[in-house]
Amino acid sequence: MAARLAPVTDAARTRPLLLLVDGHSMAYRAFFALPVENFSTTTGTPTNAVYGFTSMLANLLRDERPTHVGVAFDVGRTTFRTQAYPAYKATRETTPTEFVGQVPLIKEILGTLRIPTVEKPDYEADDVIATLARRAVASGMDVLVCTGDRDAFQLVSDAVTVLYPRKGVSDLVRFTPEAVTEKYGVTPECYPDLAALVGETSDNLPGVPGVGPKTAAKWITAYGGLEGVLAAASTVPGKAGENLRAHLDQVRMNRGLNRAVDDLELPVTVDELAAQPWDREAMHRVFDALEFRVLRERLLAMVPEEAGEADGFDLDVSTPASGTLGAWLDARRGRVLALEVTGRSTPARGDAWGLAIADGPGEAISLDLTDLSPADEGALAAWLADPAVPKAVHGAKDAWHALRGRGLTLAGIEFDTLLAAYLCHPDQRSFDLADLAVRHLRRELRTQASDDGDQGAFELDLGGSSGAGHQAAVRAAAVGELTQVLEDELADRGADQLMRDLELPLVGVLADMETLGIAVDVEHLTSLERGFAAAVADAAAEAFAVIGREVNLGSPKQLQEVLFDDLQMPKTKRIKTGYTTDAAALQDLYERTQHPFLAHLLAHRDASRLRQTVEGLLRSVADDGRIHTTYLQTIAATGRISSTDPNLQNIPIRTEEGRRIRRAFVVGAGYESLLTADYSQIEMRIMAHLSGDEGLIEAFRSGEDLHRYVGSRVFGVPTDEVTSAMRSKIKAMSYGLAYGLSSFGLSKQLTISVGEASALMDDYFARFGGVRDYLAGVVDEARRTGYTATILGRRRYLPDLTSDNRQRREMAERMALNAPIQGSAADLIKVAMLGVHRGLREEGLASRLLLQVHDELVLEVAPGEREVVEALVRREMAGAGDLAVPLDVSVGTGSSWHDAGH
Repeated sequence: MAARLAPVTDAARTRPLLLLVDGHSMAYRAFFALPVENFSTTTGTPTNAVYGFTSMLANLLRDERPTHVGVAFDVGRTTFRTQAYPAYKATRETTPTEFVGQVPLIKEILGTLRIPTVEKPDYEADDVIATLARRAVASGMDVLVCTGDRDAFQLVSDAVTVLYPRKGVSDLVRFTPEAVTEKYGVTPECYPDLAALVGETSDNLPGVPGVGPKTAAKWITAYGGLEGVLAAASTVPGKAGENLRAHLDQVRMNRGLNRAVDDLELPVTVDELAAQPWDREAMHRVFDALEFRVLRERLLAMVPEEAGEADGFDLDVSTPASGTLGAWLDARRGRVLALEVTGRSTPARGDAWGLAIADGPGEAISLDLTDLSPADEGALAAWLADPAVPKAVHGAKDAWHALRGRGLTLAGIEFDTLLAAYLCHPDQRSFDLADLAVRHLRRELRTQASDDGDQGAFELDLGGSSGAGHQAAVRAAAVGELTQVLEDELADRGADQLMRDLELPLVGVLADMETLGIAVDVEHLTSLERGFAAAVADAAAEAFAVIGREVNLGSPKQLQEVLFDDLQMPKTKRIKTGYTTDAAALQDLYERTQHPFLAHLLAHRDASRLRQTVEGLLRSVADDGRIHTTYLQTIAATGRISSTDPNLQNIPIRTEEGRRIRRAFVVGAGYESLLTADYSQIEMRIMAHLSGDEGLIEAFRSGEDLHRYVGSRVFGVPTDEVTSAMRSKIKAMSYGLAYGLSSFGLSKQLTISVGEASALMDDYFARFGGVRDYLAGVVDEARRTGYTATILGRRRYLPDLTSDNRQRREMAERMALNAPIQGSAADLIKVAMLGVHRGLREEGLASRLLLQVHDELVLEVAPGEREVVEALVRREMAGAGDLAVPLDVSVGTGSSWHDAGH
């Protein structure tokens, strides 16, 4: 059996090492090693093969430390082998749809790592690898070949080792000459002889019937190789000999086809495969698009920090003498200083223990907030709280919470590099300061300089302050430089007003909301948790009773056995591990079969999900009896605010069980009621405004039910004759159009034929032509300019609109349809939040804004203020935008979030 040997270390290696990877082979294995349903971008692009391949490559680069690297790819299915034998590889299955398009993404990553890709028309990657391996050995190199093709074993020698995947792409077996001989009974040179006799199923090369590896190895040893076996074929005894004689031509054909060509003319030399410094800026762009944050960090962690200096700058870090901080700050009054706060930024338990302030590119101070003199503490508090003193920071809300925990107020934030980067690149997945420094400043946040790298570093004069203080100073300096760069980019992208008038002011509103939290009835939550736990147990018992045994209802493998083996149900979508048992597939299966086991299984899943939600809420209750969620401004590319820890925007509302959870959110002590206010059909109103369609605009101005009004026009009947089924179809289509819904998608959603769905859409557009023209025009305009824009000018850049990859292009087209509508809705609710928050203060009201849930606001109303608060909320929400249709606002009050619903 082939041994899994330890990699050769740099200390043990005396010769250069070339790593050659069979690109298609390893990408395909990575595709099947990782479930595609678990690896895709938010735009829907599958990435399992890309992730698996890149992860494998990262491990190889880390463990083997090759001096030279190259990746060989097949050009296409037609080669000199298929011309000689058309059946060669003809039985291979059609490439999975989800795999298509991932190889170009792998090549993009390799390009950022400056690893050459090599291919040769009419030949396979095997031949490219064989050629490069032979030339490398001739020039005094050792070679590692990573491939899932056993034909590569013929290349193995004292200088060439094959890394062959035993499982997936992470478990690689090292095949040396001894390992090949041990496993197959022949030397590497004779392996293709053995393969010619045995055949290769994956290549559709039939072998001699009844002849396996052991028999073939015995013949090769006895007769001195394949030529000897063929020459002595007439004397080989038994049925095996008879079969050999009947298949001599096939064996010869096999041997001709599996011989690796090692003398190709290639576009690169071995020397040109020398490892190069990575293009880190390009890496960040590609890894952002693929949403591979952890994998990127693994790769970057592999690169040792070089010593020395390159494109760096001197940063003098000091700690002002006791009592002199005020003078230091006064001397810089009027200048924008960059601020970095070190501490804990959770809403309920924030604390700050360190702070750094950078003044321009060359000077910074570092402060220990736990050890300031009274005079310095007073000077710092006054400076931080002064709204007239301009400051720049990365993540103002986190800094606000941390400083508040220390009893300090933060005001005067003029620029936030986190928000600026988000507004410029909303689809970017990481806005970490270290990433932004690399992208925009071409420097890394390190406390020593680099002398021979391709990027600079922030160089510190260590001035006696602590290591944590140094790092804070570096970060403050980076914020200062990023501010200058991102200010220009914001202006270029037309986002400076959004930053100044919307996103930055919203930081203070969200910080207040997080600090306040919302009161909860812990007893009610505890009761719910017990009830949902009982429902989970009951549903499981009923499911087990149907099948007569207990299984793990959370195990896909066991569910597959029950559903498709025991119960013989129709197969769902095929996946690597069998057939999918995801929620959508099981719901569809239940609708088709109405099987009681599925009914109990779905009930079990629903109850489990609700129980997990309640358990998470119970864990989140703070000492004050309230839950303090965290709002994120930089997650959704459309501009929507997200909620996390816990996610209060995801509390179920469409089922009675879910609504019971909302009853746990109650009015707090000293307050009269909760008030909820939300926009009615905001996205359709924005569609009417953006499209300018007179019919749709009139639908809103008429005051009638929108979907009945539209249904009456589409179906040609009076509004009072629009049935519930008609209304449901119109509602699904109206909202679906804003998300790029196709006739096929509509047919699936409404369970009707594609033809009926297409006819329904045609009738809709015949009566609302402005909507049709808008939807067509917005994609064309975005393709021309490269971006879409909301009513307030928030841009979303969509480079994939011109992609050669159909899946990526179509996903970008759907984004182009959705972004202006959903983004405009996000902008309007933000404007409303600012207006409500400001109005409560200006009118001296004790009532307060607690939650934002997409198009809904939740307030806690002080005694005697209900009417004035309702009027204020209606005014600010209705006046948040100047649309062609009225912004209708629904309001309700009650002692709980549920009761305040409307």
